[in-house]
Amino acid sequence: MAVPKRKVSKARRDKRRSSTWKLALPGMTKCPKCGEYVLSHRVCGNCGTYKGKEVLDVEKKD
Repeated sequence: MAVPKRKVSKARRDKRRSSTWKLALPGMTKCPKCGEYVLSHRVCGNCGTYKGKEVLDVEKKD
């Protein structure tokens, strides 16, 4: 069975546990039609367009 040969120092242990490997925020872009922030390669929830074409019928909020 595998057993550690040496003690792992606190600095090495904490470096491994730190947030250096966490993912960054997803890529957000502005919708060219309405200017709302949208995840890349997704339909805009505000105006319902994708790649300049209307994909969804979205009711306007008053």
